[in-house]
Amino acid sequence: MKPVFAVMSVAMAAPLALVGCSESAEDAVQVPASGAARTEGDLPAIPVMGPEVRILAFGDSLFAGYGVDKSDSYPAKLEAALRAKGVNAATVNAGVSGDTSAAGLQRLEFTLDAQQEKPDLFILELGGNDLLRGLSPAETKANLAAMMEELQSRDIPVLLMGMRAPPNYGPEYQADFDALYGELAEQYDAALIPFWLEDIYQNPSLFQSDRIHPTEQGIEELVASTVDEVQAALPETEERRDAA
Repeated sequence: MKPVFAVMSVAMAAPLALVGCSESAEDAVQVPASGAARTEGDLPAIPVMGPEVRILAFGDSLFAGYGVDKSDSYPAKLEAALRAKGVNAATVNAGVSGDTSAAGLQRLEFTLDAQQEKPDLFILELGGNDLLRGLSPAETKANLAAMMEELQSRDIPVLLMGMRAPPNYGPEYQADFDALYGELAEQYDAALIPFWLEDIYQNPSLFQSDRIHPTEQGIEELVASTVDEVQAALPETEERRDAA
C-alpha cells in the first residue's frame, strides 16, 4: 500500500483512538457545560451580531482535540472562525476519544440534559471507531439513527459529519458504510457534510505522527473547509435573515 493510501485508510476512519486514544473512565463521564470550548484569548477582537448561537459538537477524538491543546480543537477553532464571520457562536466540545457510535448513544441523553440551554445546532461526528473495529455498517447506522431520533424529539437541528470507508474493506462494506450518512441525513432532514476530512486526508503532513489525528494546521484546514457549511446549517433567525 502506498503511503497516501495508508493515510487515507486511517484518516478516513479518523477517530481511531481505540485503546491508545481512549480516555479514562473519569474523563469519559465529564460533560462540558455550555461554552466549554471557548477560549476568549483566541477569539477575534471584532464585534459579533445577533443572539448567541449555541453549538454542541458531539464526537470522538477528532472533536476532543487529541494531541493538541483544547484551544486548538476543531470545536474551539470553529467557534473562532464563525465569530470572525460575525456569528455570535458559542461551542461546547463534547468529544470523547475512542467513542464508537454505541458509546455516543449511551452518553447522548446525559450530555444533552447537562446543558444549561438547548443547543441551537448539534454537530454529530461518530462512526470512525466503528469502522476501525470492523463493526457492521448496519450497527453504526442503527446507533446513529437512535441518536437522530432523540435529537429530533427534542427539536434540535443536526449537522451530520460523514466519513468514508477505505477500499481495503471491500466494495460491499465500503458501499454500505459510505451510504449510511446520506441516508440518515435524508431520513431525518439533517444537514450533511458527506466526508468532512475531504480536504486533508491525502496530505500526510497535516496529520500527527500517529497518522490518525490532524495537526493544529490540519484542524485549521478542516475548519476553513467546513465553516461555511456549518454556518449554513445554523437555524434561521430574524437577524440572520436581515444580514443575508
